[in-house]
Amino acid sequence: MDETYDVVVLGSGAAGMTAALRAAQGGLKVLVVEKTARLGGTSAMSGAGTWVPANHIAAKAGVQDSSEEALTYLHAVSPAGWESDEAPLWRAFAYAAPQMLKFVEAHTPLRFKLVDEPDPFPESPGGKSVGRMVTPKVLSRRILGRFSRSLRDSTLVTLFDYDEMVRHDPYHHPIRTGLRLLPQLARRWLTRSGGQGTALMAGLIKGCLDLRCTFLLRTRACRLVSDKSGRVTAVEVEHDGSKRVIAARRGVVLATGGFEWDTMMRKEFFPGPVDRIGSPRTNEGDGQKMASEAGALLARMDQANIYPCLPTRYEGRSHGLPVTYQAEPHSIIVNRDGRRFLSEYDFNIGEILDQRDPETGEPVHLPAWLIADIRFLGRSLPFRWYASYDKRWTVRADTLEDLAGKIGLSPQALADTVKRFNTFCDEGVDRDFGRGTGTWDTYKSHGSNNTLGKIEKGPYLAFRLNRSILGTKGGARTNASGQVLRTDGSVLEGLYAAGLAMANPIGTRAVGAGTTIGPNMTWGFICAGTILGQGKKG
Repeated sequence: MDETYDVVVLGSGAAGMTAALRAAQGGLKVLVVEKTARLGGTSAMSGAGTWVPANHIAAKAGVQDSSEEALTYLHAVSPAGWESDEAPLWRAFAYAAPQMLKFVEAHTPLRFKLVDEPDPFPESPGGKSVGRMVTPKVLSRRILGRFSRSLRDSTLVTLFDYDEMVRHDPYHHPIRTGLRLLPQLARRWLTRSGGQGTALMAGLIKGCLDLRCTFLLRTRACRLVSDKSGRVTAVEVEHDGSKRVIAARRGVVLATGGFEWDTMMRKEFFPGPVDRIGSPRTNEGDGQKMASEAGALLARMDQANIYPCLPTRYEGRSHGLPVTYQAEPHSIIVNRDGRRFLSEYDFNIGEILDQRDPETGEPVHLPAWLIADIRFLGRSLPFRWYASYDKRWTVRADTLEDLAGKIGLSPQALADTVKRFNTFCDEGVDRDFGRGTGTWDTYKSHGSNNTLGKIEKGPYLAFRLNRSILGTKGGARTNASGQVLRTDGSVLEGLYAAGLAMANPIGTRAVGAGTTIGPNMTWGFICAGTILGQGKKG
């Protein structure tokens, strides 16, 4: 072996860094291997909305919640049939998540604050209208010292934290928000401070640096090494064209992210149109491939964090920016038959876009389109800016009939759909999908009753709206302790998985805004806890 550590963590996103943090705080020698020259993974590009039930911050604010209530909620809102496989993992998450958040605040500069955001299904058993969504407060990159320039940039405007994005809505009111927060924004710019994913990952990385974790950047993990008993004992990595083997006495944690940038894997598990991808281009399924080669069972490979994305540029190439632009007045979403098939306000729009034919596995609604009249463009100045990154994205026509012809829809079907929607606008009630009603819709519309808006003023617009992927959520099947399982169900000793590299027990259906970051951090926390616990037993 070229080097030896107690724990080797592959990937530097929220899941991996939380695992590294807990392992190092427990006294273990930890190496973090990062494939790119940038630390933070997909998490650094996120809004860092962090879904943590029964957290101590909500408790201080007087919000009543418990792990048992969270568990009731998970059972109530998760996809049918998932309980048989995922119930033990749901329980592990529900009880570990509050501990994780306390631990992270105790051992990093991160401080979280409550966001006034409900669960997407607050009316369901165990659901909450507030209390489970937190977000990190602003931090400066400078706390990372020589690693400050290595923190991954985001496509989001990270001068704002997530709470400010929610409360001030700079997407719709950029000038007003900028003027209102001008002193804070100026101070943050001067001190290289940011919120959202920038703050989250700056804080986690700083905590790991303080606990003497070692970071190895621009290094790709190529292969897991096992001993004669089949236990994973090391990982082969490649750096600057040369390979070496690094021993992991206590375990290897896979936190390498998703596989959305591997074209072959994406086409296999997500057939049909994909518009954009919003994660680092190096998310190519390295962890999934290595786990499979080592004998692990892969599962939930058809699950992903799917949400509409605007076109943008990142590192000089086309990229996706997740923004809720599809829920504006004077617009609707239609499927390939020219019919509406969802509420445009539905938080789980990604799951609905991704609905598959059980026989063929192909999407049943795609291609889909956002149809609007000219007033749609007046709702958001940033929308026009980002739309300019893809000139072919916007289709215009003077009549709905001409618009239908340009995008390959039935003119009669589109006309009938728009007519029916306009009738709902006159009545003030969406009788098909309930757009604008319920706790979540009221929250997202900021209490406005103007969520509909007739489509009647030309020119008319169409925007392609298929699946955009922020991260796949399939990978190595684990038990409730984060240990990777073999194809026969036995434990693959020495190997753990967390975040988007695991068979994520919260799949495409998001049960809360931020149900990627919070659960992923929790699974990193659980993996490290298992490693530490096994050391005590030994």
